[in-house]
Amino acid sequence: MLDRARIIEGALEVADRIGLEPLTIRRLAEHLGVKPMTLYHYVDGKDDIIDGMVGRVFDEVGATDTTIPWKDAIRARARSLRDALRRHPWAIPIMESRRKPGEDILDHHEAMLRVWLSTGYPLPVVAHGVAVVDAFVYGFALQESALPLGESGGDLTEASEEVVVPLSPERYPSLMRFTMDHVMQPGYDFGASFEAGLDYVLDGVERAGAVAAE
Repeated sequence: MLDRARIIEGALEVADRIGLEPLTIRRLAEHLGVKPMTLYHYVDGKDDIIDGMVGRVFDEVGATDTTIPWKDAIRARARSLRDALRRHPWAIPIMESRRKPGEDILDHHEAMLRVWLSTGYPLPVVAHGVAVVDAFVYGFALQESALPLGESGGDLTEASEEVVVPLSPERYPSLMRFTMDHVMQPGYDFGASFEAGLDYVLDGVERAGAVAAE
């Protein structure tokens, strides 16, 4: 049965396959097996559909847990956001761009900010924390979506063999050393930098909060 929820679900399916830009009302209608004008009985147009799609991605992230220590809560939310963006990379540039966010998006942000404010840090420190953590997660997800990672999701060996190994070690000694001695070593996983980077960011916010309290 066609309804708004099915239209949003279908739009997600199409965008996951071909990206957001090629998603049109006509293409979505073809995917759902209906005529384009039929969709307008349930949605107001592509922007309305995109609002719903972003809301669905936020639903996959889930609400921030307000009952556990703040760093654990923000870390869990960051991991969940990254996982959702890996499933829907088309959403990375538009997750915070909607002018008419639904209650699902607003509820998500309310819970997240409640955790940040529970730190007792001054609002400028909280604001920096919110901005930097989100910038890190979105930026990391964007980089992951662009890199030629292997089947494991974090292996750059094949790309390194094609791009870096043929280079002259005399001209590119640092690049060669980093690639050969680290990236191409057994067990290397680009995704491991996400956990390390998240620790760097959260530890930095904690230090800033402690300084502000002095």
